[in-house]
Amino acid sequence: MDHDRPTYLRIADRLRAEIVSGVFAPGARLPSIPELIKAEGVSDVTARRAMRVLVSEGLVTAQPGRGTFVRERPPIRRLVRSWYREMRGGSPFAADLASQGKTGTWDYVTSTVQAPAEIRERLSLDAPQRDEPDAVRTEYVFRADGEPVMLSTSWEPYILTRGTPVVFPEDGPHEGAGVVERMRLIDVLITHAVEVLRPRPAENKEAERLGIQAGDIVQAIERTYWADDRPVETADIVIPGELYQVVYALPVREE
Repeated sequence: MDHDRPTYLRIADRLRAEIVSGVFAPGARLPSIPELIKAEGVSDVTARRAMRVLVSEGLVTAQPGRGTFVRERPPIRRLVRSWYREMRGGSPFAADLASQGKTGTWDYVTSTVQAPAEIRERLSLDAPQRDEPDAVRTEYVFRADGEPVMLSTSWEPYILTRGTPVVFPEDGPHEGAGVVERMRLIDVLITHAVEVLRPRPAENKEAERLGIQAGDIVQAIERTYWADDRPVETADIVIPGELYQVVYALPVREE
């Protein structure tokens, strides 16, 4: 029941509803902490916790010395996660942006490293051997018409691509071809991908690289490509939750 919820959450619920319904329009100032204390009959701590909920959700911004204001809501744009586009070869990101009349570009840094424990588990890598690199790590900043729209950190087993023309995703004769196409060139046929999506607040470094505020909600996607039962690439993808709607386009085939 509603009365079982903590008081600060009930206050946040009411204010959120008033923001969504337009009672507080974008740019409007919300009641101050003293005003909330008086109107709700609550403590300073409770009032501040209610405001922090709305800030963490990205609905409002707290401006020291001025107050708390409803954030302007930019138009939502689409980023399509499409296995079909991956299967056609080339960059699915560039294909998606081109379909929207935009130009997709990306910056990247690639290195051979020893994978951390979480990545080792996701790629089913053997125990590390001294300081020998066992993964190819690539950090990306993806842009639409020059605007940063997505971050990705990709990891591939070094043992799988070492000594081949596709060892580095963005360098060599097959640069930018996409994971599916690059792996096909070395006779590794990717059969499926698994993506786990989790909304969360943006970390400081992520916010800086995406041009958003720390604490803004992002869509964090953990993706792994598989060749049957063998993981061949895994990535952590971050997309600004307020600016972009993540859309999945999946093929349907008759047997």
